Amino acid sequence: MNKEKSINTEKSSSRITRNVAAIQGSNKNSGLMTSMLKYAAKEAEKAGHNVEYINLHNCSIDYCKGCRNCFETGECILKNDDMVWIANSIKNADVIMLAAPVYWANVPAIVKNLFDRMSGTSMEETNTFPKPRLSGKRYILFTACNTPMPFAAVCGQTSGLKRAVSEYFKTSGISCIGSVVCDNSSKIKEVPENKLKRIKKLVNKI
Repeated sequence: MNKEKSINTEKSSSRITRNVAAIQGSNKNSGLMTSMLKYAAKEAEKAGHNVEYINLHNCSIDYCKGCRNCFETGECILKNDDMVWIANSIKNADVIMLAAPVYWANVPAIVKNLFDRMSGTSMEETNTFPKPRLSGKRYILFTACNTPMPFAAVCGQTSGLKRAVSEYFKTSGISCIGSVVCDNSSKIKEVPENKLKRIKKLVNKI
């Protein structure tokens, strides 16, 4: 018994602590999206990881001006809003957990603006293919859609959002751990148990 306890303690102490940025792209603080993200953040903290929770709807984020200066400097020229610390949080994170509901087969405007404002921080333009500036990081995606499966995927709703999210992260050099889709969300009041199990499984891969 003592030997088993010693082994478990040794395994626990050898676990690597990661920095996790949990980004809430939903404006519903008690909705399915937020519930999934908060559950994942709580599981990550229980596993010993450092979690920074970022609710984009509580932040001041100006729109991207399209000046393209950031591709050379690696930083946005706009310094008077919350993107300064959000960008630093993402740069310092080992894992990004993004919760973004489906809006017209894409991410909400506030998440799209986050991607736009992160352009130069995330990649460097070259004469050929973009050079990623955030390589080595990983991400988990949580999303929800009113359309039930398989129509949500076949009709391009969740698949459209996944494509947009993948484009940003892949170009940034950030690989995918996995995703959780909560379909038929208008008919569901709580996150289904099978989705919670899937979330926990993905968090365990951090």
